Amino acid sequence: MECQWKPDEQGLQQILHLLKESQSPDTSTQRSVQQKLEQLNQYPDFNNYLIFVLTKLKTEDEPTRSLSGLILKNNVKAHYQNFPNGVSDFIKNECLQNIGDSSPLIRATVGILITTIASKGELQNWPELLPKLCLLLDSEDYNTCEGAFGALQKICEDSAEILDSDMLDRPLNVMIPKFLQFFKHSSPKIRSHAIACVNQFIISRTQALMLHIDPFIENLFALAGDEEPEVRKNVCRALVMLLEVRLDRLLPHMHNIIEYMLQRTQDQDENVALEACEFWLTLAEQPVCKEVLCGHLPKLIPVLVNGMKYSEIDIILLKGDVEEDEAIPDNEQDIRPRFHRSRTVAQQHEGGDSIEEEDDEDDLDDDETISDWNLRKCSAAALDVLANVFRDDLLLHILPLLKELLFHPEWLIKESGILVLGAIAEGCMQGMIPYLPELIPHLVQCLSDKKALVRSITCWTLSRYAHWVVSQPPDIYLKPLMTELLKRILDSNKRVQEAACR
Repeated sequence: MECQWKPDEQGLQQILHLLKESQSPDTSTQRSVQQKLEQLNQYPDFNNYLIFVLTKLKTEDEPTRSLSGLILKNNVKAHYQNFPNGVSDFIKNECLQNIGDSSPLIRATVGILITTIASKGELQNWPELLPKLCLLLDSEDYNTCEGAFGALQKICEDSAEILDSDMLDRPLNVMIPKFLQFFKHSSPKIRSHAIACVNQFIISRTQALMLHIDPFIENLFALAGDEEPEVRKNVCRALVMLLEVRLDRLLPHMHNIIEYMLQRTQDQDENVALEACEFWLTLAEQPVCKEVLCGHLPKLIPVLVNGMKYSEIDIILLKGDVEEDEAIPDNEQDIRPRFHRSRTVAQQHEGGDSIEEEDDEDDLDDDETISDWNLRKCSAAALDVLANVFRDDLLLHILPLLKELLFHPEWLIKESGILVLGAIAEGCMQGMIPYLPELIPHLVQCLSDKKALVRSITCWTLSRYAHWVVSQPPDIYLKPLMTELLKRILDSNKRVQEAACR
């Protein structure tokens, strides 16, 4: 029997030694270990040793055990079709027996291993996997329940399409009602897993979920004030997707949902705030946007504007305190060809007239070195699309804020005001024209600001109003602007140089 497999002690010690060595910081040692591991792949039961270290050697340190599992995962990815049946059966059996390991790291590694095997077409050839994992959800042992849910979440993420097909006899008919039961679980991590699993099937309008759409929404509302940020984030993500595919079910509750999303867009946890901010982008695409959002603009616009300020972490990542860097040699990424970067919102909001899509290089701002998508960019994109919906009606709520922001003595606030001005350019152009004779000279002055991040965003915002500038007598605005822009091309800061050339 495969489950009675026992390792050769000498071989086991050799593999343990390699696993320890592979954690060495020395690159030559790592290369040597890699070569030895590749040689060991020639032995059919090498992968048995790896799963044995992961699941059986409880006295070994966790990083070594986890590393063994990750090497096995890579072998599964590369060579699973060549595994003898006895080896693959032994690995599967060990995974299911150890999904509830007392160590969170080992549980996660086993979960990754299970989902990697499942992604190799093994959902069909491992018929006991899904029923077993669903059964383990009812375990009174927290580790077992959490480990099983972690694996199920990854399977739902990786294999949503096949789960919703006849190929597996539609397991979602059982799984989704099961997941809904755990929305009220006492553990926040379990609650979060449960929502995340169901969320995978919203956009595809999976029939098994649509049959339970009302209890799903009721359960989401019940979790709206959850103390766990990850739960709140998943609730927001669900509501954003439901807005796209089941607006009919949300409309009766839209006032309360908007009030809730206003709160969450200001959440102390930025991941929650970012997820909530996506709501405004999606709502702007709905025909009912103007009707349902009009009364909330006085609250919403200040929230979005506030979200457009750089956070402390943004400034650290952007090296915002480095004013002069022209003498520092370029990194490879500084001079790489530029391509339009994918964003979560771009996938979900294709075809919208947002700043993001206007031009491959016309990004919201110049945040090259930070995460592609953050609260600042999402807030600016939301303001842009809402400006295109409400047009000049938005100015009633924006202009009083702009006056304070653009002339603020604190650079961080002034910079966000210049971004706001650029974000509304397309949607509110007609209403902004009376103010441009005063604002354009102010922006030209900002091109000489002592803060590089102010100078760079000013370049971008001026580009948004360029067509108005060139329509005026050239001596008034164009010549002073070109004079300053040419200076910025020779700026002491690379970010400003780049922004001036766009």
